[in-house]
Amino acid sequence: MSENKRKQHFVLVHGACHGAWSWYKVKPLLEAAGYHVTAVNLAACGIDTRSITEISTCEQYSEPLIQLLASLPSDEKVVLVGHSFGGLSLAIAMDKFPNKISVSVFVSAFMPDTKHSPSFVLDKFGSNKPETYWMATEFEPYGSDNSGLSMFFSREFMKLALYQLSTVEDLELGLLLKRPGSLFVGDLSKMKNFSDEGYGYVPRAYIVCKEDNGIPEEFQKWMIDNFPVNVVMEIEETDHMPMLCKPQQLCDHLLKIAKKFV
Repeated sequence: MSENKRKQHFVLVHGACHGAWSWYKVKPLLEAAGYHVTAVNLAACGIDTRSITEISTCEQYSEPLIQLLASLPSDEKVVLVGHSFGGLSLAIAMDKFPNKISVSVFVSAFMPDTKHSPSFVLDKFGSNKPETYWMATEFEPYGSDNSGLSMFFSREFMKLALYQLSTVEDLELGLLLKRPGSLFVGDLSKMKNFSDEGYGYVPRAYIVCKEDNGIPEEFQKWMIDNFPVNVVMEIEETDHMPMLCKPQQLCDHLLKIAKKFV
């Protein structure tokens, strides 16, 4: 295997209430193309044994990703891929390890900027959403001062907002494996801005999902306008879960992006 291939390591970061399992179709496709692939379970996600009620900050939530990047050899650069709320974990990792990431790919993901608070895009997203948007998703305060807010997607929300073009089997897998998560809006609103020399230094690509009912296309494009990226790609006829709905197209896009930033 060539030196370049050795250094091309994909690190896949899932969205809220999901886990590393959500990459089960894309991981083998990237590996078949000759790349090293790690799908991370963030804190209290997937097979991580903690409960979300033990996790009070987005940095704590992102700790498995931070630990992975910290453990890499100094000459190894990763292609970081984040889906949905995973975009915030990407930003935290990019701020800490800008020299260990060749490119960060936001897949229909929340993408903060360096001018506003880390919670800015989430605040903007939530500000025009009626309560009916969440379709009986459960929100519960937690923590000694109730400053945390857990979120557990309802069946309707997953079926109609996230998985509406995915197979019934993948929806069922998601329903069986989902766990309570959080958007950590209170914590992110108190964090200092992401830096230009950390987060802002790393090249960024954005993959727009055209039929996403969870984070609609117009909001994805607003985030790109708000904090322009190096590469924009689109996937037609995919819902919020392109890794399940259109895994081959997503894999092809990821390989093209990785090759641009070797």
